[in-house]
Amino acid sequence: MQKINKLLVANRGEISLRIMRTAKEMGIRTVAVYSEADRNSPHVKFADEAVCLGPPPSNQSYLLADKIIDACKELEVDAIHPGYGFLSENADFAKKVTDAGIIFVGPSPASIEVMGSKLAAKNAVAKYGIPMVPGTDEAITDIQTAKIKAEEIGYPILIKASAGGGGKGMRIVKYEGEFEEQMQRAISEAQSAFGDGAVFIEKYITSPRHIEIQVLGDIHGNIVYLFERECSVQRRHQKVIEEAPSSVVSPAMRKAMGEAAVKVAKACNYYGAGTVEFIVDEELNFYFLEMNTRLQVEHPVTEMITGKDLVKEQILIAEGKPLSFAQEDLKINGHSLEVRVYAEDPKNNFLPDIGKLVTYVRPQGSGIRVDDGFEEGMDIPIYYDPMIAKLIVHDEDRDRAIQKMLRAIADYQITGIETTLTFCAFVLEHEAFTSGDFDTKFVEKYFSPEKLDVKWEESELELLASLAVDILEKKKYGLKRVSGQNGISNPRTNWKNRLI
Repeated sequence: MQKINKLLVANRGEISLRIMRTAKEMGIRTVAVYSEADRNSPHVKFADEAVCLGPPPSNQSYLLADKIIDACKELEVDAIHPGYGFLSENADFAKKVTDAGIIFVGPSPASIEVMGSKLAAKNAVAKYGIPMVPGTDEAITDIQTAKIKAEEIGYPILIKASAGGGGKGMRIVKYEGEFEEQMQRAISEAQSAFGDGAVFIEKYITSPRHIEIQVLGDIHGNIVYLFERECSVQRRHQKVIEEAPSSVVSPAMRKAMGEAAVKVAKACNYYGAGTVEFIVDEELNFYFLEMNTRLQVEHPVTEMITGKDLVKEQILIAEGKPLSFAQEDLKINGHSLEVRVYAEDPKNNFLPDIGKLVTYVRPQGSGIRVDDGFEEGMDIPIYYDPMIAKLIVHDEDRDRAIQKMLRAIADYQITGIETTLTFCAFVLEHEAFTSGDFDTKFVEKYFSPEKLDVKWEESELELLASLAVDILEKKKYGLKRVSGQNGISNPRTNWKNRLI
């Protein structure tokens, strides 16, 4: 076991700040890295030390593995936490870190490599009897061979990049006539995005839910699951709202999915925090999708219902300590929701809306948490993911958590840019969401930009019309009360009292 005294967080923004807060609570000194665009970022100010990596583009700053490792050597850093994104699931980076004698707060390079390839991951877990979506078990590039496989599986099918993520290199094919074109597009996009054109084919589940299981494992072979997260509300195959627990998962299903997730972790000798993602069909059958070998954006909802600080557990595991709790010690406490606050315009196909945070006031109150990396007056850089913050709430049940989240959204004051807050409020108030009867096609089924237009009640419209008339009269006659010969004030000018 090796005690971590100084930790470098190889990331930026809210996740960097979130990790450093836990580290400081554990008595660990922190080092921030930043690009020139993030020079005034809160995570830089919060850290004990900070190192500028270079210009704003990621490939000139946050992706410079060797420069980050050199900074660790110079500042006598014991460990690196990669956060999520950037280098967090880069097996070569993890290996360079460990080869340099620095602790990598995450799984082994071998685990990252296996689970980083969807095909390798499927092959690794196959012997454990884990349910998987029908499909090919190897990469395909020959279109005619792939077409034969697609016919065997049965349309609709899904073409997916083996090295993919975030919806890139993914194509839905509904019938044979469009197969060749979609196959060529998937291969081209995969090659462009990941430098690897390998794709595979699987049956497309038409109304899927996206449910994932949080796992923790130590280097001594102990692995537990910390229940599920429902992540089905997405746009462009990326999550926007998450919750824990899921409204459709029964105790028996939860146990089955949890035990399957533990088997997935065992299949690659996993240690650290990881997430096993499943796709769930209309009959609530679940199938292994992939494993993310890092901390997830939505990890706070799990922390809220379990009382466990996942970053703290990651650090303790990296120090070589065994898990301090067993599966039977874990219980679900209440319900938690998270909405991702993106600098995007929901009325314009969720396109990024980069600009200045003219007003930025966070909501407050019991059971409300905001993980962010910005302050009022800061600019949202164009170079990175446009997420401003994560708004998380916790309450004793799902209905109360939804109402608390709606209140928190209403209290969140952001001007200068468009955000996804109005969209998130729309989702939370929609009957499909409140009933729990929704899937990953929520946006496609229920959302259109005009749904965010303000809807006025008839009584409100009448009041607005009356107000408009009175304002015009005020401009014509003046605000001062005018008295006639009989000493009675002119009612046409008494506009304020009339409204009251």
